[in-house]
Amino acid sequence: MTVRFEELAVEWLGYATARLETDEGPVVYTDPGRYGVLDDYWARDGDLVVVTHDHHYDADGIRSVASEDATLVIYDAVDPAGIDRDVGPVDALASDYEVVRVAEEERVDVETPAGGITAWSVPAHNDPEGPNAGPDGSVAHPPGSGCGFLLSLGGRTVFWPGDADALDGFAELDVSVFLANIGGGGIVADRREAAGLAEAMDPDLVVPIHYDTFEKLEADGEAFAGDVASRSIPVALDARSANQ
Repeated sequence: MTVRFEELAVEWLGYATARLETDEGPVVYTDPGRYGVLDDYWARDGDLVVVTHDHHYDADGIRSVASEDATLVIYDAVDPAGIDRDVGPVDALASDYEVVRVAEEERVDVETPAGGITAWSVPAHNDPEGPNAGPDGSVAHPPGSGCGFLLSLGGRTVFWPGDADALDGFAELDVSVFLANIGGGGIVADRREAAGLAEAMDPDLVVPIHYDTFEKLEADGEAFAGDVASRSIPVALDARSANQ
């Protein structure tokens, strides 16, 4: 199922992978791949692909969605050498695509034949004093390990926080569509925390992703949607992708 918001189409392909497209404009993918979500998916139509951190880095997934002229915006702490999976190096991707490495707060402007896109990286992590921290302050995603992205295309802004808590700073962003990370599991915001963030952020539309991919990320998407709707915020579920 594709969620429509005026001229913007949002499709959750599973896990952290969302496809964004405007009626007359470019195509953006977030964190493509892993856990079989892109098996047999070779659209190769992405003008921009963003990668937030090591856990979401999948070179094969990137190649399955990126067009031959794609720009890849990859957080600079992503290091395939330290990933305990069989993933290709970023240098190999750079031989076929334009690769831009970004720090926590940078802006990248991408021009495509279909129109311009702007990507801003934003700090995104688990708070060592927050709900997903252990007694010693240890977290799955410490500060500096990843980022989120605010994406501007077709006159709209889409926010994907990557793997993070519902950080207070997110509420300061001007967001049209919030791709809410609701999987919980002690590694990201749960559905209740994400609903609270949605209320503080007050976007035009919320689309939950990054849940039900595996047991640790089990979440009740319908309950989340009801919680958000009760706060008078439009919300839409991509139920087909949730069950992949």
